[in-house]
Amino acid sequence: MSALFNFQAMLLVILLTICTSAYVRGIFPSLVDRNKEGFLGVFFIAARIGERLSPYVALACVAMAISYMQ
Repeated sequence: MSALFNFQAMLLVILLTICTSAYVRGIFPSLVDRNKEGFLGVFFIAARIGERLSPYVALACVAMAISYMQ
């Protein structure tokens, strides 16, 4: 089933986007920072969310992992 029709899969895609964007911004900040507008601005916003709300994002990742193990 695609992520559009499965809510749990959609949440997983969003969490992975946030985590990956924050990681890439930590390694290559200029790559993410130069694309603040347009379609690639989504990754800039996701990196900001990952940096500012990192404890909550980490908790959501752990909760998602536990829910997938059941």
